[in-house]
Amino acid sequence: MGLFHRGKTPVPPHPRKEPRLEVPLTVEGMKQVFADCVDFAVREAELAGDAKKRVSMCYIGGMVKLERASEYILRPLAQDSTLRDAPPQEAWRRMADGALYNLMVERRTTADQAVQDLIGGNLLLFFPGAPAVLSFYMATEDKRSIGAPENEPAVKGARDAFVENLRTNTSLVRRHLRAPELRIREQIVGRQTLTPVDVLWLDGIADPATVARVERRLAAMDIDALLSAGELEEYLVGDNTTAFPLALHTERPDRFCAGLADGRVGILAEGLALGYLVPGTVGQFFRAPEDKALNYLMASALTVLRYLCVLITLLLPALYVAVVTFHQEMIPTRLALSIIAAKQDVPFLTAIEALVLLAAFEILQEAGLRLPPAVGHTVSIIGGLVVGTAAVEAKIVSPAVLIIVSAAGITGYTMPSQEFAAALRLWRFLLTLLSSVAGLFGLVMGGAGLIIHLARLESFGVPYLTPFAADGGEEGLYALIRRPLDRIKLREKALNTKNRRRQR
Repeated sequence: MGLFHRGKTPVPPHPRKEPRLEVPLTVEGMKQVFADCVDFAVREAELAGDAKKRVSMCYIGGMVKLERASEYILRPLAQDSTLRDAPPQEAWRRMADGALYNLMVERRTTADQAVQDLIGGNLLLFFPGAPAVLSFYMATEDKRSIGAPENEPAVKGARDAFVENLRTNTSLVRRHLRAPELRIREQIVGRQTLTPVDVLWLDGIADPATVARVERRLAAMDIDALLSAGELEEYLVGDNTTAFPLALHTERPDRFCAGLADGRVGILAEGLALGYLVPGTVGQFFRAPEDKALNYLMASALTVLRYLCVLITLLLPALYVAVVTFHQEMIPTRLALSIIAAKQDVPFLTAIEALVLLAAFEILQEAGLRLPPAVGHTVSIIGGLVVGTAAVEAKIVSPAVLIIVSAAGITGYTMPSQEFAAALRLWRFLLTLLSSVAGLFGLVMGGAGLIIHLARLESFGVPYLTPFAADGGEEGLYALIRRPLDRIKLREKALNTKNRRRQR
């Protein structure tokens, strides 16, 4: 491969090196790989006190549970006289087949495999003359305990949430979804981080084409490090031309399992306390985990309310700017007089007031999120006083604009997915700007552009506007209302599930 040029700076190629390590699979080879690593350790032991028969063990401190290694590996080596008396090949075979007390043991024949096991918390046992190295799983179980979800509070649901440990997360899925059809495949992503990423689906329900597409995109992630959710999501969805999320993330195992049961494909990664569900569609982002826990009439009313709130948060500032600036004849007389009286001492145009307040609202929200909770609340209170009461009393903004922007901001928080709400806030700025330039015509053109933008999006081959766009919109009504659970007989047709029947 040659050099790729960006401007005048040469960018060298970044080929994947196979094998990664060119060292022999010996104790000296492991010492060479982990040179200058204070946590790497080598321990030698005699077989039942025979100084002529010695084995070597390699491990990384902090990754291996020392008590378990001492009890299950060192004790049998020191006390089992049959290992001492057996020929070398027979002694190695017995250690691999159960003489050492460990359920998980693998035979490793390459340095790449052995080093990856060491980093994962395994203990390597080197026996002179053996055909392979024995790798025993001895990882510590130090991790954050399972707690209640913080960002998706459960009112009438399970109180457990995903943690940063991948195996703990897959066990949580197994506890909620006990089906033997659950399939879990693993890929390693990142040259330096070697991050395990698991793909989960229900065999016989999920679309095999979607599963294959997810695995191909993970295999194509030829990057150095996978450390954040944004890196996984951006490479996974493959479309960086939109602000709208194309994959639903959740920290609740029950919601994750519900998505798998619906025919979606799940992704879990080591170090991320959340799971992804694909394909992601608009109807999915408007549903809250608690909708199925409520009466279907109440859940339907709340869903309709969310859609109305989305229209308010998206269109209200732009509509106010358009009407006050270009179409005053549309305002009732008394309301118009009230707006004029409140605005007569304000030196700025209505459009500038609205845009500045929208920007101030975003700044206050960002400050509240980034600061510690105690300080964040203080900043929110002070910001509310300065941007609200003080700004109105100083005649910098009019009360009407402040009310409009506040109403638009509050209604945006009704969205179950805050990523979707963030994309709506970005479009709210654009629509307000268009309304300030071209009035209602600009608002209509901006709204049409938004619909066209959403209509062209796809998530793993499924239209983003599902269920409004898929199948001629036949299922669109059921995005607004929730039928009684005993009447939901089929899964979504757009997901191309192998078995659409979900109940009798």
